[in-house]
Amino acid sequence: MTQRSLKVALLGGGTVGSQVARILLDDADALAARVGARLELTGIAVRDVDAPRDVELPRELYTTDAQSLIDGADLVIELMGGIEPARTRILQALRRGASVVTGNKALLAADGAALFAEGERHGAELNFEAAVAGAIPIIRPIRESLSGDRITRVLGIVNGTTNFILDAMDTTGAQFADVLAEAQRLGYAEADPTADVEGHDAAAKAAILASLAFHTRVDLDAVRCEGITSVTAEDIAAAKDAGMTIKLLAIAELVRDASGTEGVSVRVHPTLLPRKHPLAAVHGAFNAVFVEAENAGSLMFYGAGAGGAPTASAIMGDVVSTARRVVAGGPGRVDTATRDLPMVGPDAITTSYSIGLEVADQPGVLARVATVFAENGVSIETMRQSVDGAEGLPADARWAAEGRAELRFVTHAASEAALAATVAEIRNLDAVRAVTSVLRVEGV
Repeated sequence: MTQRSLKVALLGGGTVGSQVARILLDDADALAARVGARLELTGIAVRDVDAPRDVELPRELYTTDAQSLIDGADLVIELMGGIEPARTRILQALRRGASVVTGNKALLAADGAALFAEGERHGAELNFEAAVAGAIPIIRPIRESLSGDRITRVLGIVNGTTNFILDAMDTTGAQFADVLAEAQRLGYAEADPTADVEGHDAAAKAAILASLAFHTRVDLDAVRCEGITSVTAEDIAAAKDAGMTIKLLAIAELVRDASGTEGVSVRVHPTLLPRKHPLAAVHGAFNAVFVEAENAGSLMFYGAGAGGAPTASAIMGDVVSTARRVVAGGPGRVDTATRDLPMVGPDAITTSYSIGLEVADQPGVLARVATVFAENGVSIETMRQSVDGAEGLPADARWAAEGRAELRFVTHAASEAALAATVAEIRNLDAVRAVTSVLRVEGV
């Protein structure tokens, strides 16, 4: 009996696309056994068929005619990235009834609901395991394995570039700009690193994770986002002195506002973590995601967060799963956003802050600062003076001739609104020359 064949169109021949093509060609027999049909790569749509590539593939596979590939495909793999023309190409495939596998986090975060709706209308499936955390299988466990549980919180490191930078700053004591330049030289950071270092990449992934975990649509615009460009070597040193480290975390959680109404908070920001916390041990460009569920408890997913081969692994997992569904027949998997939970503001979020101040070295300053904390209902857990690693002297002694001192506070948990008001008032004190650092604290 002749084995059925599924025609696969690949859109994008970059680092990940080339690896996906290699796997489809090299592992064709094994994939056919797993799927129940041969996966026939009909072509790779690219902008320039003659561009140099890391993986050597048959030149006849390359084409600039994406439309023709889509028109003849049973399954489309979109690895072009960006919003357009990726959105147009995915919609063209779904409207033909061809299922789609994508790693396009930006598009899913911006317009996922419309894409899922189009797929449902035409009986096609849209899968996206590679859109978050590279090779780590996180989408399918949330979407399927934990679908019978109630997830309450997702917290993780989902951007390898920023984790590499912060980890290198922690290891070497270097400033952000120097480590970023080294990350670019090594290929961990793009020539324009804005999407990574400003937190936009992590925010898109956080929106996707929150939408899946809480079965509600979370728009990218609703994610509060802060990058790592303001993190200094002094912040890293102070964190070390306190037995902590700094990571860029994506945090999505179910919370209740003052009226008891349940809602969703999604945010991305640099965060202080105790060094004993499992996420503090995530080094280099690796990613890790914690999922907290009512019945399953705490689960951690860890692995390579980027790279051609690891991301291709995630893509191929979706390809096999999707192809099996095509062979078996029946409707595609539908969107899991079955609720309409509101996004909550800072009043409903409870957290701790680490606040660094440069102040005038004079009597009564600490009392004035402490009064501002108390008036806003924020309790101080610890207060420390920074220490100069070279001289080993307290900052007020080292800076006495200049009439300045440095103080760092860690607060007890309080509402984000109260903490923001506290920082705003402290900035206006005459004795405060600068608020040098404001970082949230988790895991204490």
